[in-house]
Amino acid sequence: MIDRRMMLGSGLGYAAALGGDAAMPAAAAQYPKLAVAGAFDCDARTLDAASEDFGHVVRRRPWLVVRPASAADIAAVIRWADIRRLKVAARGQGHSTYGRAMAFGGIVIDMGAMNAVHLIEPDRVVVDAGATWQEVLAATLPRGLTPPVLTNYLGLSVGGTLAVGGIGGATSRNGMQTDNVLALDVVTGDGRELACSAEHNRDLFDAVRGGLGQCGIVTRATLRLVPAPERVRRVQLFYPDLHSLTADQRLVLGEGRFDQLQGAVLPDTDGWRYQIEGAVYYDGGAAPDIEARLAGLSDLREEAATTDLAYLDDATAFAKLEALLRANGQWFTPHPWWLSFLRGSNAEHVATGIIEELSLEDIGPFGRVAWYPLATQALRAPLLRMPEEEVAFVFNLIRFPPSDDPATVEATVARNRALYERVRGEGGVLYPVSAFPMTAEDWREHFGPAWPRLREAKARYDPHNTLTPGYEVF
Repeated sequence: MIDRRMMLGSGLGYAAALGGDAAMPAAAAQYPKLAVAGAFDCDARTLDAASEDFGHVVRRRPWLVVRPASAADIAAVIRWADIRRLKVAARGQGHSTYGRAMAFGGIVIDMGAMNAVHLIEPDRVVVDAGATWQEVLAATLPRGLTPPVLTNYLGLSVGGTLAVGGIGGATSRNGMQTDNVLALDVVTGDGRELACSAEHNRDLFDAVRGGLGQCGIVTRATLRLVPAPERVRRVQLFYPDLHSLTADQRLVLGEGRFDQLQGAVLPDTDGWRYQIEGAVYYDGGAAPDIEARLAGLSDLREEAATTDLAYLDDATAFAKLEALLRANGQWFTPHPWWLSFLRGSNAEHVATGIIEELSLEDIGPFGRVAWYPLATQALRAPLLRMPEEEVAFVFNLIRFPPSDDPATVEATVARNRALYERVRGEGGVLYPVSAFPMTAEDWREHFGPAWPRLREAKARYDPHNTLTPGYEVF
């Protein structure tokens, strides 16, 4: 490891410190040294780690990994990289599935050390962007507070989810995580440290939330908080087919019967199982009457399962599956996931055709097809794309394939691309964390009427296209 004190104290030039001029960009000697309070590494193990992500589908080796100690460090790195026309990508927990947080031949900024929780007030919390949602909840819950929307897996970083949207079981009621941000501190692609909110630098605020890291790196976020419930009563209902599942999902969404609403098509030994998962919050006293919430539904009631957990235990329930997947090695194998939103008006028809073509091996025994409706009126971040209907359906292929054979993974990625074109043709919209390549023209079509907003912000805040090359937007 090379830190600033070692480098400046020894008087080494940057090329020498990294092992010779051959490792440096052309004509680098004319530029000043990189000086940061944090640390940076170029050893093989560090670069290899930054070449991989949770998807394990693509590999893009950076030239350098920086671990900043502050926003000032990030600004210094970006300015330094900009002069040399090096690409820069921020990496939170590395949970992308197709190299989006990588920078081939460039600089990866590892945000992991910037994970402090700075301030908690009754309606808000100020956190570093490298903090995970589990760390945020651990800080706020002792005060009886929670973010309104939590992802199913709390091991994701705040900055990472805000770059794409951040969806959870409470999204229908409370929007995406991007809809629950009050203010952001950002380092732009030209190295400026700026604060932004709905009242100040609004164009940057709107370009960063759901903007795929194209205009700035979030360094600190002020997030909305609400009172946390003490307990969660959760029910799983099962259905014989997609049609009956979808009809009941529409009913409970329209009537607001649950505080959280999700659902899935699950692999089973004899085919598929169809599931609603609804949750009701409550505080102390008698638990809510779940049967009243289920009145008139057509599920296979004898198969229903109910749990009642403390709010924290419910929020961290995915940790058990994570532990299992780590133990059996599938956490570390390829995850060619595919995520989208379908128009409510044709969602069932589109999903039925795709599911009929899936095999259990396509998903894997621990995977699932996420399937549930959202009320789109709760989603307000301008760059978050959604079908222009009152109801959209989440339709995700969460794959844990039993084989990590490269040819199989390559074929799956190709199928993902074909599925994208199929769903796009039916008016569906991508959730931009999927494992397949996108062209600049694809992204222009994806953002649609919001494209000029993003293009203008990119020109204003990242004029040399320094940031986040993994998406290949510009």
